[in-house]
Parts: sequence; C-alpha cells; structure tokens
Amino acid sequence: MKLSSILYMTAACALFAMSGCDDFLDTQNYVKKDTSNFPQNVDDANQLLTGVYGELNLLNADPDDAPLFIAEVASDDRFASGGVNDNSAHGADKLLRFGVDQFQNTWKKHYAGIYKANTALEGFEKVSDWESDAQKNSFYGQTYFLRAFYYFDLAQLFGEVPLILNSAGGNFPKADAETLYAQIASDLKNGIEMMDATKYPDFEAGRATRWAAEALMARVFLFYTGYYGKTSLPLPDGGEVTKAEVVGWLEDCRDNSGHDLVGDFRNLWPYTNEYTKDDYPYVAGKTGVDGQPLNWAGDGNIETIFATKFSNVYALSAGYVNYYALYFAPPINVGEDTFPWGRGWGKACVTPNLWNDWKEEEPDDLRRQASIIDVTDPDEMKNYTWGANNEMEETGYWQKKIIAVAAKDPATGNFVNGFAVLASSARDHIQFCNTTDLIHIRYADVLLMHSELTETTDGINRVRQRAGLSGIGAYSLEALKKERRFELAFEGLRWFDLMRWGDVPEALEKQIGQPIKNAGVDLTMPSFSTGFKARYEATGGFWPIPDSQIDLSEGVLTQNKGWTEADAMFEGW
Repeated sequence: MKLSSILYMTAACALFAMSGCDDFLDTQNYVKKDTSNFPQNVDDANQLLTGVYGELNLLNADPDDAPLFIAEVASDDRFASGGVNDNSAHGADKLLRFGVDQFQNTWKKHYAGIYKANTALEGFEKVSDWESDAQKNSFYGQTYFLRAFYYFDLAQLFGEVPLILNSAGGNFPKADAETLYAQIASDLKNGIEMMDATKYPDFEAGRATRWAAEALMARVFLFYTGYYGKTSLPLPDGGEVTKAEVVGWLEDCRDNSGHDLVGDFRNLWPYTNEYTKDDYPYVAGKTGVDGQPLNWAGDGNIETIFATKFSNVYALSAGYVNYYALYFAPPINVGEDTFPWGRGWGKACVTPNLWNDWKEEEPDDLRRQASIIDVTDPDEMKNYTWGANNEMEETGYWQKKIIAVAAKDPATGNFVNGFAVLASSARDHIQFCNTTDLIHIRYADVLLMHSELTETTDGINRVRQRAGLSGIGAYSLEALKKERRFELAFEGLRWFDLMRWGDVPEALEKQIGQPIKNAGVDLTMPSFSTGFKARYEATGGFWPIPDSQIDLSEGVLTQNKGWTEADAMFEGW
C-alpha cells in the first residue's frame, strides 16, 4: 500500500470508527455508516464537517511536532528550552533534525484533515435535505477553507508536498509550489464566495467564516509572493489572484465583518480573567487604554477571526485541551511565589534579545510587559526557582499569551491549576485545565497585513493606538516589520514573516551568545553544526519529510534539500 493510501486509510478508520475498517471496505452495508450510505442528511453532513475541524484539535495534542511550536522555536524570539532529553525541540530550534521521523505527527494529521475534507466535499453531494442553497454553500465553503488551511501549513513547513484532491488517495510525488499555492488560492476563493456575510457575533464560534477566508488569503498571498518572489497568486485554471483583489478582501473583512480590536491589548489574554486578575499585581485594579477596568474579553471575542476551540466537559485527553498552554508554562509548582502562572513543561523560553530589542525600540510599549514574564520582577513572580526540573536554555523570560493561568479559590483560599476550574468546572489537573482558544487569526493581523499591502499607516497606527503609542508619520517596511514582531509575538507568525522577508539568517545569528542557563548553570547560546546562516541556506527554511513516508512511497516522494547530510543532525547538548 502506498504513501497516500496508508494515510487515507488511517483517516478513514477514524472517520468511520463506529463500523471499523473492515466495514469501511464492504461493498454494501445496510446497518453501519460507510461511504455507501453516509452522508444522507444535513446531520450526517455536519458530522463530516465536524471531523474536518477535529484534526485541528488532534494537531494540538502533540505540540512538539506541530506548526505553532516549530515556528516559534525556529524563530529568533524563543529558544526550545525544556529538559535535556527534549532533543526534537532543541533540534528544531537550531534548524537541525533529531531522528528520521521527527515531524511524523504533523504530516499525518494534516493529511488526515485533507482526507476528511475531500471526503466531506464528495459526500455533500449525497445530501438531499439542505434547508437552502446558503446552508449548502456554507458547508462547502467551510470545508474548502479548512483544506486550504491544512495545505498552507504543509506548504510553509515542508515547501512542496503531494497534492491530493479526492478521497481515493494514491502514491503522489510532490506538487511544485505554483501548483500547490494555486489550489490553496482556489479553495480560499471558493470559501470567500460560498460563505455568506454574516457578521460577528451572529455565527457559531469556532466555525470558519468568509472573514477568516479573506484574512487567510492575504496571509497566503504575502508568503507566496514574498518567499517565491512573485507578484500574484496563481489559480489552477491559469488565472491569478492579484494584490488589488487581496486588498479588497481585507477591506471587506476590516469594514464589514463586525470584528474589531479589543479595547486594551491586555484584555486579549486570559491572565486578566475575573478569577485571577485581582490577585495578580500587574493587572489588579488597573484601567486599560480604553479607560475601562482590565477584564479578559474571553474566548471568541470580537478580535478573534479564527481559532481552535476546546472543551471543559470532555477535557480528559490532550485533543480536548489547549496543550500549548501546558507546554509553554514554567516547570514550577503553583503557589504564592509563582502566581498567577500555572505549572507546565517549561518549553520555549523567550530570548533575551527580544526583551532587549523591544525595550530599546519601544520603551513605552505596554505590550512588552503584557506579553512577557520577567521572573526578576516581583509583580510577575515573587520567588522564581532557576533550574527547576533541570531546565535547559532557560532565560528568565516566558511569554504570557498562551500559558497556564492559575487562580485562587475564594471559598478555600487554595490555588487551582487553571482558572477554568473555577470559571467552568474544568478538571483541576495541570494537563487538563487549560481550555482557552488557540487563536490562529485575529483582527490586528488584518490591519497590519492591509498596511503592508497598501504601504499605508492606517492599520499600523490603529494597532499602535490600542497599545497606547503614538502613530507613525510615514509608512516603511521596517516600521511594519517591527510592529508585526511586537503585536503578534508568540502567535506562530514570526518565523514565516522572516522567511518571506528574507531576514532569517541575520535574525537567527543574533541568538548566538545570548545568556542562558542549563540546569541552573550560566552559559551562552553556542553555534551548532554549521551555524544558522548555513543551515538556512541549505534548507531554505523548510523541514524534513518523515523518512517513513518517503520509504512508503518507494521513491516517488523525495527528501527536501539539506536534510540528508551528517551536519543536519542534532547530536544533543
């Protein structure tokens, strides 16, 4: 059985778990669900669509091997950190690989999502009880969006990958970048045209919308044209998506979606929630830029355009909770000295150069302290323990956007591992109490992408005003780059921005010599293998395809450049 067939059969077994794989292969089945009798109605169609969304949650279940984590530690703003045996993460931080199947989970889960999207698109044609064309188009539009989302992740991570557009599977070689991006653009165009213009908040939270498709199209356009040196996005029929069209879609999203900026930047992040803020000196009793008391805007707020949702009710396994919050929290016990930060696995410390660059370039920017924990600040931690769990690549700086946020139970005075324990009866366990959204696209990014594409200051200055800063007088790419780095820090975008701007080598070289602690011992970050610049030039910033997938293809699929040489391997600290 070939590469794609194996991936698809795995996904098919999950999709039809009620009947089992053997039943899925039956030619006729009158009792259990399979492709011969499913879907039949809108409820069935919704099950198919829910399955396509579900792979977003399963991707989150193994953060070391998922796009957000890879992009964050590869960038210049975070080290891998964690324990001495976290070699996969340490390798990704240094553009090196550890093991032959390092990115197996993210490869499989993305193709499982693509398989489910293809199956859904084929299955929707069997549904006969659509309430309206608008309902039918919405299902199609969401599915096209999700397939584009999964393929764009793969394209940014691995470059050229197999393009599979039906549920039959097969053994496919890599599609070239033009073909791959043409399909992504086509799917997003379908999403934009098929999903209606329902405004926030009158749509179901967690669902893709026309506005999400418009925003993602701009992100795809910027990466493809920037990295590959093009002026437009191709389409499969030989047409193109132009910059003017992308700007028009962004303006539609900006002006007509109902989305907007939250009044104060700090209200985007859960540490301002009502169960935590009064005991957290940094925000307790504070008033925001908008003149209102600081208070978390909550999941699904006006600024969130697309996010992965999680569950308090079913949070008994990794797929139902925001595991990144666990990964990114310090390895310290919750208590008075560390409040409000919950205990985690100590991954991805912030690099000192980001803290220092930010302080030097924008000393009055409230977003620096709103985004980064400085463990020497008593308002953040009263008594931080260095070297807990023999922490590696420890800097004393942690991000506070996606992190476990604890709370104090007013009834008992005891600390709970996550505020959701009090807010929504989540399980009080470090691995299962972090249920906040994982935000993929927010309105501030729409404003900044619009400024970048139009070379105007309007979007930049709206974002700066919300941060309590004065506007800039004239647009420059350097000002835009700085604004994206500070506004969108730790949201998984920095690495891909550096790639499309051609700034990776210069940015990563600045990591060498940065102060760190390994198991409490003072060190500076050394250069590994041939160095960041050489590794980027060797790989183009794309990651190795898992060797087992190449083996399954029997030579049809080839390894990406720069990953077969001995100096591509991470040998450990």
